[in-house]
Amino acid sequence: MSSMTPLEEMRHSCSHVLATAVLRLFPETKLDIGPPTDTGFYYDFDSEHKFTVEDLEKIEAEMTKVIKENQAFRRKEVPRDEAIEIIKARGQERYKLGRLDDIPEGEAISFYENGEFMDLCAGSHVRYTKKIKAFKLLSVAGAYHRGDEKNKQLQRIYGTAFPSKDELAAYMEQIEQARARDHRKIGKDLKLFVIDEDVGQGLILWTPAGSVIRQELQNFIGNELRKQGYHQVFTPHIGKLALYKTSGHFPYYKDSQFPAIPEPDDFARVATEGCGCAELTARLEAVSPHFANEINRRTGTETIGADRVMDATKLLDGFMLKPMNCPHHIKIFDSQPHSYRDLPLRLAEFGTVYRWEQSGELNGMTRVRGFTQDDAHLFCTEDQVAAEVMGCLSLVKTVLSTLGMSDYRVRVGLRDPDDSKFTGDPAKWDQAEEACRNAAKTLDVPFTEEPGEAAFYGPKIDFVVKDVIGREWQLGTVQVDYVLPVRFDLSYIGADNQPHRPVMIHRAPFGSMERFCGVLIEHFNGDFPLWLAPEQVRLLPISEKVIDYGRDLLAQLKAAGIRAVLDEHSDKLGAKIRRAELDKVPHTLILGGKEAEAGAVSVRTRASGDEGTVPFADYLARAQNEIATRSLPVRSS
Repeated sequence: MSSMTPLEEMRHSCSHVLATAVLRLFPETKLDIGPPTDTGFYYDFDSEHKFTVEDLEKIEAEMTKVIKENQAFRRKEVPRDEAIEIIKARGQERYKLGRLDDIPEGEAISFYENGEFMDLCAGSHVRYTKKIKAFKLLSVAGAYHRGDEKNKQLQRIYGTAFPSKDELAAYMEQIEQARARDHRKIGKDLKLFVIDEDVGQGLILWTPAGSVIRQELQNFIGNELRKQGYHQVFTPHIGKLALYKTSGHFPYYKDSQFPAIPEPDDFARVATEGCGCAELTARLEAVSPHFANEINRRTGTETIGADRVMDATKLLDGFMLKPMNCPHHIKIFDSQPHSYRDLPLRLAEFGTVYRWEQSGELNGMTRVRGFTQDDAHLFCTEDQVAAEVMGCLSLVKTVLSTLGMSDYRVRVGLRDPDDSKFTGDPAKWDQAEEACRNAAKTLDVPFTEEPGEAAFYGPKIDFVVKDVIGREWQLGTVQVDYVLPVRFDLSYIGADNQPHRPVMIHRAPFGSMERFCGVLIEHFNGDFPLWLAPEQVRLLPISEKVIDYGRDLLAQLKAAGIRAVLDEHSDKLGAKIRRAELDKVPHTLILGGKEAEAGAVSVRTRASGDEGTVPFADYLARAQNEIATRSLPVRSS
């Protein structure tokens, strides 16, 4: 029986109640699976009927009936042959027999019954349906069977459940706030970024406004890096496939990478030799399974033309869009000899990397196929590891506190000794894990240890940040690595004049610039602090008589490095104020005849509203100070 928390048990039970109701209303429906999730539950259905919002209301009503019937959940363990007969008798063999095959020989095979419903399930569940106190169906979406695009797309109904109606109401309020703060909508309204089908899904086009936010963040962390003695480097977007085979990124993350890029001569060879579909697919499976699947999906012929394929045997000598920056930084370190006096060597780059995410998993800026990491790799001695990890953690804390993201927890990802993915010397792993534990203890925030969540090359410390509406995001990360220096045979000359192996530390306070900015958009609801706002100040002249005064102030603001705009439209003041509010400009300065005569401005901020009239020189000093100190706005109650 699986181990679940009481909340997970209730949500899992609710997914069975959902399936019970669906079969009552749509008896021909085929079932796949219905697990609990971090925020609720879902169930995947294969039905000729396309579920609508109105259907969800009907299904909810039927679920309420099932709960009121107070059906008992009963576990039934059976032999495998009997399980097959039960599944066939209920007409659910299309998906359930495959799920049955997933259960290893010797493990218990169990079903759970409630009322007329029975489902292949490891459990666990609440005792009676009335234990489900508050639930809500949220949405329906497409989901490929087993997450594979070559399989049939099923209908996934999402829902949530809580121990009380008050907790459910609070969660639903959070969902409404999340919808209002959706970075995709705000990004479009404020013209921050574009995703264009002609460029490709999951590839972000940063507009001038969005680029300001990104550049300000890069300038901010760049200043911090200079204080800590980092060196900036630049590396290409591609590298030879052999590089990523050596690092381990290619074999371990093969399915999540773009297919390799062959050298041009390979196309000519395939054209002259030809290649059978089955043979080519077998070769491609060893290199890029998702690419082989795409070839099979797009063609139904015995052979595939040379203009549409790449010979997998030659791909091993080709190139790849880089999935990680670390192999490139390793090569920079290894390009010249190093003494212990040179260490620690800290190399930093805003490096763009590429991952093949399934189209159904893409989500605006927060889940993309091309993203830029504020990446750095530190090469140090074993004696320096503790201090360097602490320096990395200090940097992450500085980033989060500056942006008002002080509510976070820490997750220490450790290896699973039984998982072959985690290679390298176990003793070195122990050292790295102990260094991460000790560093996490100094942060004065809760932290958990999670076996199996390490990177394949080393343990890591992740910062899981809670935003203003209570959602959690995994952002900054620090990783200690004893494995890649061995894979690349790195060394430095120690004080004993002998070669020694350096330790490598990976760190990224923002993580991904795209994801971090997407989170920031929602965290601030588009109301960026003055230092980050694409447009910081807007000047609103009441009439044409003060346009020249406005132009003079505009020139002074720009000379001071402040991003300002003068609204010279002939609209009334109310319309200008409304437009500035919609554009979420932090500060607006209203200019009338009295202000012009006195060399003053009437200040209005998004945080506090009208703040009165002050000399322009005083306002300018205030704005410069807010920007220099990266102040967060204090909102009036």
